[in-house]
Amino acid sequence: MSPVAPWTAHDTQLLFSVSLGLAIIIGLISGFKIVPFFSILIGTFVTGLVAGVPADKLGFNFTQGAGQLLGDAGIIIALGAMLGALLAESGAADRIVSRLLRHVRGAILPWVMAAVALVIGLPLFFEVGLVLMAPIIFVMARRSGKQILTIAIPALAGLTALHALLPPHPGPLIAVRALHAELGMTMCLGLIIAIPAVVVGGPLYGQWLGAHMPISQPERIGQLFDSKQPMKRQPGFIPSLFVMLLPVVLILGETIAKLALPGSSTLFQVISFIGEPVVALSITVAVAIVVLAWSNGLSREKVGETLRKSLGAIAVLLLTIGAGGGLKQTLIAAGISDTITKIGVMTHLSLVLLAWVTSVALRQATGSATVATATTAGILAPLVTEISVVHHSLIALSIGAGSVFFCHVNDAGFWMVREYFDLNLVQTIKVWSVLQTIVSIIGLTMVLLLWNLFA
Repeated sequence: MSPVAPWTAHDTQLLFSVSLGLAIIIGLISGFKIVPFFSILIGTFVTGLVAGVPADKLGFNFTQGAGQLLGDAGIIIALGAMLGALLAESGAADRIVSRLLRHVRGAILPWVMAAVALVIGLPLFFEVGLVLMAPIIFVMARRSGKQILTIAIPALAGLTALHALLPPHPGPLIAVRALHAELGMTMCLGLIIAIPAVVVGGPLYGQWLGAHMPISQPERIGQLFDSKQPMKRQPGFIPSLFVMLLPVVLILGETIAKLALPGSSTLFQVISFIGEPVVALSITVAVAIVVLAWSNGLSREKVGETLRKSLGAIAVLLLTIGAGGGLKQTLIAAGISDTITKIGVMTHLSLVLLAWVTSVALRQATGSATVATATTAGILAPLVTEISVVHHSLIALSIGAGSVFFCHVNDAGFWMVREYFDLNLVQTIKVWSVLQTIVSIIGLTMVLLLWNLFA
């Protein structure tokens, strides 16, 4: 490993600029009630100028980051909103919830939501998992009479734990490849670590927070999942479940094809095409229109109105997520990754703690779990050549756990949770940032226990 460059005045300046920018964003949103999109925009420009980014590059960096993140997540969120609105308007979400409530009630509901999120989220990016789970979360909370956070937090915990700890999610997969860990071993250990993280960060924390911070059903997004006009006939449970799970199956099929089929085969190319999240969700929306809406008496005009309404409700969310991407790209262009790398290597911690701390710091600075994971894995790869196969996987999982620690205003998931559940900034920190911190710390604790067990 090449020696790390010495600490410079620019590194100190960069850390100061990040702190100043975040303080401005939080102050504008909380103190002056400025919309998050514009607050992040102002905070980004201040951060970039103080960090020494050339003024003529600031606008380019911001728009590049915003465009990249909206390209990755924006279309998925839009398609997910359309699908969620169709599931609600057709009565399919009510049908699924009714079947669940026949067998599950009371205190066990949050545990079932966590389990459902683990199943649905296994092959999905977090954004896809959330937009698929949203109609079930909203309808379940309304039908069961429980606080929405009691239902939502277990689902969020399941999705975020998988995103951090289990391949084929991009972060863990990048770490596995960079550290030459075994995929199967990492998946097994990741599941062992994810279960207690979900239990503590999901049902247990959700029940506590729901009791101490009750919130009403969100109005703007909640209206998407609340059909006011009853259908002539509701779709059956099997068609409803089929549409709900269709994107999961398509995306999981792509993952299996990469492991089992030659890359040059026609079948591989077809499965890979329909398994891309954007394609899989597009297919599912088309199937939902036919199977759930038209086949059950919903007019073409009503379907069109439902789809248009769903896109209008997420416009603020998309702008805010794009602004977060602009902030992330500006920080990366300023060199924040190199500065955090110096901090991580200079601390002289054990391998597990070095992996976790470096990943935490990079995620705080860049707002990207993938950037944090890839950079940290690259730093540690030359240091882990003399350890066992199991310990390779545990280092990868320590990095994954660190990549979700206290995610905040430069994180797309932060703004998705805020807008979906109509929270203020402090409430979002309690719901999302604290939840992610619990998953991260439980993940690190489990890695340390397993590290010593296999020592």
